[in-house]
Amino acid sequence: VQLQASGGGLVQPGGSLRLSCAASGSVSSISFLGWYRQAPGKQRDLVATMSYYGRAMNYADSVKGRFTISRDNTKNTVSLQMNSLKPEDTAVYYCNALDDRLRQYWGQGTQVTVSS
Repeated sequence: VQLQASGGGLVQPGGSLRLSCAASGSVSSISFLGWYRQAPGKQRDLVATMSYYGRAMNYADSVKGRFTISRDNTKNTVSLQMNSLKPEDTAVYYCNALDDRLRQYWGQGTQVTVSS
């Protein structure tokens, strides 16, 4: 599985960004798609994940009510709509896939910077 993320950038506090990730390769084996983030000097943490049919979704407490994950299985994409962004959301965001054998795959990361 290969993952290609896009959509990061610089935004002011309170603004919005949308991240997208396209999966290719053995996409039929993917069970969960989602996003993690890593701020400088910190560990990589889960932001949001979503199962194939969307029956299972998981958000970090810090983004609940502000971020929305969505998935288009016909295009093998997952998106993250980020609203009401805060400076503490600044991080490198990584697309993540978990397959039916519990193997994890990572995209290349995209920088999100929230600053005035």
